[in-house]
Amino acid sequence: MSVHWPIIRRCLSEYDRVAIRDDRGETAAWKVVAGAMHIRSAVRRVCNSKTVGLLIPTSGAFPVAALGAWMAGKVIVPLNYLLKQEDLQFVVDDCEADTIIASGVLLEHLGFRPRVKNLLILEEMDFKRLPAPAIPARARGDDLACLLYTSGTSGRPKGVMLTHANLKANVGQCVEWVGFEGSQHSMLGVLPQFHTFGLTVLTLLPLMTGLPVTYTARFMPTRILALMREQRPTVFVAIPSMYGALLNLKSAKPEDFASLQIAVSGGEPLPRSIFEGFRDRYNITINEGYGLTETAPVINWCRPGEWRSGSVGMPLPRVRERICDINTGQEVPQGEEGEIRVKGPNVMRGYFKRDEDTAAAFDDDAWFRTGDIGRFDEQGHLYITGRLKEMLIVGGENVFPREIEEVLNQHASVNASGVVGLQDDIRGEVPVAFVELVEGAEFSEEALRAHCRQHLAGYKVPRDIRVLEALPRNPTGKIMRKELKKMLAESAKA
Repeated sequence: MSVHWPIIRRCLSEYDRVAIRDDRGETAAWKVVAGAMHIRSAVRRVCNSKTVGLLIPTSGAFPVAALGAWMAGKVIVPLNYLLKQEDLQFVVDDCEADTIIASGVLLEHLGFRPRVKNLLILEEMDFKRLPAPAIPARARGDDLACLLYTSGTSGRPKGVMLTHANLKANVGQCVEWVGFEGSQHSMLGVLPQFHTFGLTVLTLLPLMTGLPVTYTARFMPTRILALMREQRPTVFVAIPSMYGALLNLKSAKPEDFASLQIAVSGGEPLPRSIFEGFRDRYNITINEGYGLTETAPVINWCRPGEWRSGSVGMPLPRVRERICDINTGQEVPQGEEGEIRVKGPNVMRGYFKRDEDTAAAFDDDAWFRTGDIGRFDEQGHLYITGRLKEMLIVGGENVFPREIEEVLNQHASVNASGVVGLQDDIRGEVPVAFVELVEGAEFSEEALRAHCRQHLAGYKVPRDIRVLEALPRNPTGKIMRKELKKMLAESAKA
């Protein structure tokens, strides 16, 4: 079963309800389908490739374009407009698309038009007339639906191949786990729809369940607060830095967030200070989730009422997880740390045109290797403790940056931190920390090192702690340790 037919059926069965609100106004459910049919006709007219790129900011236009491309029998490639021009062009070339559906306003803002045979500009299309009648393309579950390019920790982005079954399964898993019903919930979000979290949870889930959704293209705390007051959403999906910015709004009050029943954080670890600040000030418990682009993405979700400090929750229905020794690959006893490996209907087919990378991503028993380090507690709640590729070896001991960062983030002066390794002739590697301070706080390396010594083994205490005005982050707010590595290397050369 395709991912688009359930959306079409839902929209037509509830044709007159407001399905989407965005910065340009309201869109009724029937208009989503009508707009998609216009897109379908335009794509069928010019596109000869199997893939179609989508270069559109967070808005109601994105799902209309995606739906239209699927109705035309194409594979969508959501394009990350925050990439450097050369990287964006690489993705366009790598996915072999001859057509991009784009927002003219976004292209003007970027000052860059990707090199592609066909560029369909949304603002130049006539959506007012009736679309030409046509039967939408059908697709089997194992047919490719989407290529999502990961930023990766090194090298060029890789295209993650997600099938119709992968996307449909993950929406179903989320709905079953949390119990979403369109009549009971409404959603607000600003996550980029080119990102897996924004695509599945913020875009596909509302359309498939009939859950009204409000989008805004740019994250501005005052704008989010205004939408909270106007729309009274029950569900809000965001990343930790967004919650942190909302926490710092002086004009915000507990009643502004009183409608929220589900506040979800993903993309990176949620600092304890932000969690406690949101709960103390607004009486809202932020629950974390966990997933990867390769898993479409959600595999764990801490449901309301099941909160555990530092946990991302239990596995979703039909997701199987195991913790394996990082050296032997054997499953470890409950409570011990190891690499998280996953099986489930939402796990990707593989990487586009990268057979070796695909083979390396799965073990001999076909478990997907997440590369993340974690452990389960006695109740089956998962705790993420590190990233295998970012592991440091200090004097023969394994050290994960996340553990050190969590300690640093607990200090009153620290807003966020990032830890990387520096080569050392005696100990192999030593940890070096970069910190972003709370507004108005003073930097004291001595105080931060003393704080670390109270909570960490001696070999885990950073040798050097440096302050940055802002830590480097990717489009979803995740701190980019590879950029910190570059800074460290450049300073070592100086």
